[in-house]
Amino acid sequence: MKEKTVLITGASRGIGAECARLFAKNGYNVAFCYNKSIKLAEELYNELLTYSVKVYYERADVSKAHELKNFIENSIKTFKQIDVLINNAGIDLQKLFIDCNEEDYNYIFDTNFKSMVVASKLVLKNMLDFKAGKIINISSIWGLTGGACEALYSASKAAVIGLTKALSKEYGRMNITVNAIAPGYIQTDMNKNVSKNDAEAFKESTSLNKLGTPQDVAELALFLASEKASYITGQIINVDGGLI
Repeated sequence: MKEKTVLITGASRGIGAECARLFAKNGYNVAFCYNKSIKLAEELYNELLTYSVKVYYERADVSKAHELKNFIENSIKTFKQIDVLINNAGIDLQKLFIDCNEEDYNYIFDTNFKSMVVASKLVLKNMLDFKAGKIINISSIWGLTGGACEALYSASKAAVIGLTKALSKEYGRMNITVNAIAPGYIQTDMNKNVSKNDAEAFKESTSLNKLGTPQDVAELALFLASEKASYITGQIINVDGGLI
């Protein structure tokens, strides 16, 4: 059976780390990058090795195209073929729109959207060589509905949705599927500053009356990467417990 490789951006913690674990448990080699959390990255690297797969990791600030490019090129050199790309790296910004400045805009869009453009372009070239591949972009429900005090974040995640739909049409005939996952409230570090009352309000707003976990998102990513999802492309799938 052919070895498969998943490349994940921003995987030292949260959804990215859970994707790395789940894919490694299912026999995928893993390439991942991190930015600031070196200790967590090292711990994840050592954990992934226990699943008897090959692992490559590197520090890369995905908002800086040259760092992301180096990571992806080194990953391709290491594994030759990238079967699955999970564009996961992202940041949040809770701020009144009228208080946002150009620096906020550039950092949000460079991290949340431009990084996906850069990564997808580089990995697509590799996938086209093999006429196969799966791209999974992590968007957000706020990219669908918009969120108050999160205008720039919402806009960047909406851009991810547009990119997903366009690439799915452009590369479908080359046996490459492109889908996006739109998580709702997921219990990660990104939401650690949300007050207990606000978290409870989110919980009560879901149909399932519970908050999501990184594993909920990772399980869907694993399915979308599998042959069971070979006829699914251009889709934006919510993992939000029925919040919207």
